[in-house]
Order: sequence, then C-alpha cells, then structure tokens
Amino acid sequence: MGCRQIAIVGFEGAQSLDISGPLEVFETAERLSPGSYAHSVVTVDGAPFATASGLAISPARALDDFAGRIDTLVVVGGGGVVEAAADEALVAAIGAAAARSRRVASVCTAAFLLAEAGLLEGRRAATHWSAVERLAERHPTIDVDPDSIFVRDGNVWTSAGVTAGIDLALALVEDDHGREIALQVARWLVVFAKRPGGQAQFSAPLAAQLAERPPIRAAQELVRARPETDLTVEALAEHAHMSVRGFARAFRREVGVTPAAYVEAVRIERAVELIQTTAAGSEQLATACGFGTPETFRRAFRRRLGVSPGEYRARFRGVHAA
Repeated sequence: MGCRQIAIVGFEGAQSLDISGPLEVFETAERLSPGSYAHSVVTVDGAPFATASGLAISPARALDDFAGRIDTLVVVGGGGVVEAAADEALVAAIGAAAARSRRVASVCTAAFLLAEAGLLEGRRAATHWSAVERLAERHPTIDVDPDSIFVRDGNVWTSAGVTAGIDLALALVEDDHGREIALQVARWLVVFAKRPGGQAQFSAPLAAQLAERPPIRAAQELVRARPETDLTVEALAEHAHMSVRGFARAFRREVGVTPAAYVEAVRIERAVELIQTTAAGSEQLATACGFGTPETFRRAFRRRLGVSPGEYRARFRGVHAA
C-alpha cells in the first residue's frame, strides 16, 4: 500500500502531548521506512491555535481541505475538550471526516468528541482515567474500559490519557507495517513497544488518595519509605498508634484501598524500578520488596501488571537497548 494519509485534529486548549506524541511516532516510522506516512495537523478552519500549555501550533490546513481519502483520523483531547465537544461545527467536521477515513482514533479525552459525533455508539472505548465515569454517565451506550491503555473496536481506536497516545500510535504502526517497524520506532523514541499492564501503572501513591489524618498518612509514608519491612495491617496499626480494626477501616475510607492492596502496589512499583535499573533476580527482588518468597512476588507481579517479572525485563531491555 502507498503512503498513508494521517490527519491529526487539534483545537484551542488541546493537550500538546496528545498531538506531538502520535505525530513523532508517525514521523519516526516515515524516517525508518520512507513512504509509510504523510501526516498533517489540522483544525476545522485551518487557523492557528494554542494548546493548554500555551504552545502555539499552526496547522497545515483545514480539515475539509484535506485532499482525498484519509487513512487515519486522529482526534486529540485536552483541557479544551469540553468547549470543543460543544462546538457543533467541529463535531460535524469530525463526523464527516470519519466517514471518509479508513480508521478513526482518539487520544485521551477526545473520546468525548468521537462520542458527540456518534462514532462510539455501542462500542467499547477508553479515555483518561479521570474521565471514565463522566464518559459512561454522559454516553451510557458506550462500554467504557477503565483499565486499558488503548482499545480497538472495529475501525475505531481509543486510548487512555496523554502518553497513551504514543502506545496507540505504535499499535497503529504495527497494524500497518508489522511488529519490527513498530519496535524500531519504539527503540528510537525510547519507549515501550507494548507497555505491560493497564492504566493501573501509575504510581501507587498517586493512584491512591492521600489520607487526611496524620496517623494514616504516617503509615502511607512508612510503606513508601520501607516496603521491604513488615507491613502487615497489625504492624501499620501499631505504627499509627491505632487499633487494628480502627486502622483498617480508617485506611480504606481515607485512602480508597485496603492497607494490603496499598502495600502490594507500592512493593510492585519498587520491583519495577529495580528491574529497570538492576540485574536482580526474583529472589533478590522478593527480599528487597518485602514479598517473602519469589513465588509470592511473581504471583503478585503478574496479577498487577499482566506479565511475569522475566517477561517485563525482557520487554524493557528489548525496547530500550541501545
């Protein structure tokens, strides 16, 4: 197949990385395999716009002026998506462009724009984790996936937040040109070709709430500082100077997860860091991260990230090796 035409749709207040992330993936694929892609950033009227971070972007053309059939229509999200979703001209233009596109993709909260254009009716879709409930409430016919980095449903692809647009674009490149080209692009950009796990990969302290009460916060700080130590609910309750029952209830109420779930998430986060920076084996990792036995460590790792520690290391080295 010849050069594939990619149209990336921006608007006032869009997220700059939603645009530049996929753009760099397609541009790198073109450099590595000339003739793969021709890409343009477009707006409805072709006018320049400012992203949410203040970056000024001059689009190549208006969306309606995009010559010929569009191979891939990529719609981006960002802080301005609420106003964009209320822009009837923009939504209509997206719908019309989608009708002459081989496939359609959204990055982050751009799922709301696809939804307003009627492109997600009855489909499974992803969006930024903070907008999952809002998307499901506003568009109840959409099967909103709260965990996946990206979702493919027919010819419509949707991704989770911000950097997940890079994962999505790499998947599109692999779908077009095969795994080897996608892997080369990922190596060049120093990212995972296929990121293990789902959206649950954000930092455990960020994924959970910060407790209001000082004793519960002190327990959280202990877990983050010393994940290799005894962190049973009894030990944490003692550290917080609370009864075990009262501590467990207060922790779940204020943090949003049980003490055991929080401890495991932080320990897995530490394990990932060590896998990326050391040659430690499962036994050393289990000890360093407080799992007790290698088997317990491996089970928890697979449950959290969907791959074994060995598979994670192989992917990390395969993608990031010089």
